Amino acid sequence: MPKQITKPLLLIVVYMVTIFLGLGLFLPAENFLWLEAWIYLVIFSIFFTVVVLYFSKHDPEMLQKRAKPKFVEKWDKIIMVLMGFGFFPTFIIPGFEKKYGWSYVPFYVEIIGFVVLSLGLIIIFLVMKENTFLSKAVEIQKDRGHIVITTGPYRIVRHPMYLGFILFIVFYCLALGSLYSLIPTALGVVGLVIRTILEDRKLHKELEGYTEYAQKTKKKLIPLIW
Repeated sequence: MPKQITKPLLLIVVYMVTIFLGLGLFLPAENFLWLEAWIYLVIFSIFFTVVVLYFSKHDPEMLQKRAKPKFVEKWDKIIMVLMGFGFFPTFIIPGFEKKYGWSYVPFYVEIIGFVVLSLGLIIIFLVMKENTFLSKAVEIQKDRGHIVITTGPYRIVRHPMYLGFILFIVFYCLALGSLYSLIPTALGVVGLVIRTILEDRKLHKELEGYTEYAQKTKKKLIPLIW
């Protein structure tokens, strides 16, 4: 049996990532008194602390799957790498914008950014709560009796996890007052849309009952649109 990643180790990873994200913002900005960045880091660390604590108790197998994904599709590996390169500048550019004042975002837009960012995280949590087969890799978990999930956020769109992440990452840029970071974010979102299309095709072909589900829940990613 594969070695399990312990809850303390997962929490350490959360806080190490939080520190890394903080340095990626504060060092380019040369300003450790940047309020919006601190608010974002607090939201980020609290959310993932809750995720680790809740799912370690209620669905540890899903948490382990997400912590140690096994990518089986070549296209999935390629897209994930490209998305990583696409989204990476998103977490660096806001610091430079803070320092050099490249763009102006009104304070009320930043507030909206934090609200929608938080909404995206809530959607992600609800999806994780609803779907025990959720994985970072596109795979059919036959060993776990993989079935179609049709409840909760899955009643609205077929890929609600991606919807939540898009809301999170796009409005993260606005929350931190950064317009230029929307450029690499858009490229990353394009990669995510491509992944949605390819994943949806795979599920149609390989997951029993998915085609029937898709006939009822017609939108893949964006409610009422697509």
